[in-house]
Amino acid sequence: MNTVNLKTAEKIIQAAKEKAKEIDTKMNICVVDAGANQVAFVRMDGAWLGSADIALKKAKTARYFDMNSGEIGKLSQPGKPLFNIEHSNGGLITFPGGVVLKNKDGEVIGAVGVSGSTVENDHAVATAGAKAM
Repeated sequence: MNTVNLKTAEKIIQAAKEKAKEIDTKMNICVVDAGANQVAFVRMDGAWLGSADIALKKAKTARYFDMNSGEIGKLSQPGKPLFNIEHSNGGLITFPGGVVLKNKDGEVIGAVGVSGSTVENDHAVATAGAKAM
C-alpha cells in the first residue's frame, strides 16, 4: 500500500475513538493520505468544534514533514532551525497529536491528527490510531 485508503482510515479512527473513550475524552480525529488529502474524519459527540481544524492541520503537518507534529514543535522553538515554520503551508500545528502512518516497509503513507484534549491525550489517541495499522 502506497497511501492510506478509506478502509484503513476507518480502522485507524475506530482505534483512536476507543482510546479516547478509555481515557474519557472527546476528540476530533482526521486521517490524511500520502498526498496530505483528508480521507476520513470524525468528531466525537461533544468534541470541541475548533479542534476539527486543528486535527486536520496536525495530520497535514505530520505528513508534510514525515515526522510527528510534536517533533516539529521541538524544532520550531525560538533559536531552533524551524522557528516560525507554523506560518508556512497555510498554517501548521507544531504540538503533539499528529502521527505519521507507515506501511510494513516503513514507507510513509499518510498521517493521523487528533485534537480535543491535552496534547498528551491527543498524542496518545493518535498513536493508538496509528498502531491499528
